[in-house]
Amino acid sequence: MTTKKAAKTSTKKTSTKKSPAKKSSSTRKYSPAAGKSVETEMKAMKQGKLKSGRSGKKVTNPKQAIAIGLSEARKAGKKVPPAPKKG
Repeated sequence: MTTKKAAKTSTKKTSTKKSPAKKSSSTRKYSPAAGKSVETEMKAMKQGKLKSGRSGKKVTNPKQAIAIGLSEARKAGKKVPPAPKKG
């Protein structure tokens, strides 16, 4: 009996089907210059030099640093998608 079970389990093979790869868009969402401005803001945050706009408090959250970098890139006219609408 044990030989039959071993034979059954060894003959079964599960076939894994891979989903077709999605085609990515050929255009960039963010320009390289926009990425550079985010990079400089992240460096300033890590050094403790990045301050918040209104309150002037030190920024410690990386997401805030990215948002500040993207905002400055938008003001400079670099290619960045519009900010999400609050609502």
